[in-house]
Amino acid sequence: MPSAAIIGAGLIGRSWAIVFARAGWQVRLTDPSAEARAAAPGLIRRGLDELALHGLAADPAAAAGRVSVVETVAEAVAGVELVQENSPEVVELKREVFAELDRHAPAEAILASSTSAIVASRFTEGLAGRDRCLVAHPVNPPHLVPVVELCGAPWTSPEVIARARSIYEAVGQVPITVNFELEGFILNRLQGALLAEAFRLAGEGAVSPEDLDKTVRDGLGLRWSFLGPFGTIELNAPGGIADYCARYAGFYRRLTAEPAKPEVWDAENVARVVAAWPQEPSPERQAALSARRDRRLAALRAHKASQADD
Repeated sequence: MPSAAIIGAGLIGRSWAIVFARAGWQVRLTDPSAEARAAAPGLIRRGLDELALHGLAADPAAAAGRVSVVETVAEAVAGVELVQENSPEVVELKREVFAELDRHAPAEAILASSTSAIVASRFTEGLAGRDRCLVAHPVNPPHLVPVVELCGAPWTSPEVIARARSIYEAVGQVPITVNFELEGFILNRLQGALLAEAFRLAGEGAVSPEDLDKTVRDGLGLRWSFLGPFGTIELNAPGGIADYCARYAGFYRRLTAEPAKPEVWDAENVARVVAAWPQEPSPERQAALSARRDRRLAALRAHKASQADD
């Protein structure tokens, strides 16, 4: 039975444990926090049970039984094929963690980071095994949103990228390859561009934050959920993508000539958007909305799986 080590038992780490355990892998999970380690098994089982309700996990009890929690990194990585690191988004901390992983993990094990924006060259340069290190950036939560961005450092072995891609495909994820290092990789750069324009439009009062969300949720997002932006515009002009660009490039040129400025992230503009957002944050609201999100994502993923041959 193949095995994986999950370093970090927070939201992303627990979700990765579900991904690998559901696919039949043995999983060893660790975290510096004893509290996080103690809570992880119950939360993982709950997530697997919810997947089973939508037909996305065949035997949640057996999958949960393949996850074990250990106290140290050395215990977690012993004999594994892949390590998925999920430590906080701090370069210095990732350097420390990857140095420990490189010391203890088998020489052939892939060392992958779930970092959202930090390129691998910033925390792997001095490692003896730096050629087996890469970023494998998921979307939260990865057991429900399957895309994972694979991005190596300049010294990452192409064979490691290929092997990682095969592994993530085998456990039910949808890997994409980022061909050279970019801060934020692909997904967060796309999300960042949309968010900047969203903060500009809402901050200037062109639209309320709620109505802007409706525009994406009930407009762009519906098409993008099964087509993507290039697939969408291919169908928006008789001659496909080139025809679309010929028809609409003038507008988009004018738009991109005056993009949203960095100031949209300043406290003053953020405060305007927050003031127009009708809800006050609270732990209870966040928990309820997260649970609802996960239920709807599970239902959507089950629907997409049922339409795979359409």
